[in-house]
Amino acid sequence: MNVPIVTRDWREVPISTLAYIGDAVYELYARIYACNHCHGKSGQLHRQSVSLVKAQAQAQAVRRLMPYLNDDELSVYKRGRNSQPASRSKHAEPADYLMATGLEALIGYLSLKNEDQRLDQLMTMILEETTD
Repeated sequence: MNVPIVTRDWREVPISTLAYIGDAVYELYARIYACNHCHGKSGQLHRQSVSLVKAQAQAQAVRRLMPYLNDDELSVYKRGRNSQPASRSKHAEPADYLMATGLEALIGYLSLKNEDQRLDQLMTMILEETTD
């Protein structure tokens, strides 16, 4: 998806904005993955998608991705992880929630910079390893 935000310095984009976009992009990838791999009814597709996007699954994904992130990606992830979100999840451990926020910020960053190949690479790693 080619929807750039024009900015000279990505460090100036609020981390909450990156995480907001990343959440939507991550959810879309999870839904498409569920449709391609789970040939059930909509309820089953929904359960599969939810299992992929919950904070615990995202935190596990981050742990696996760490060795593969470059310095810029790691910096964005850490900004997201260290942010002070306005709300907390009722169903997730605080550490998992913050790691998930960092991952969503990274996904939003890659998406808004139109780094589609890198985004696809990381999301493929996440989704294929999460469901194995």
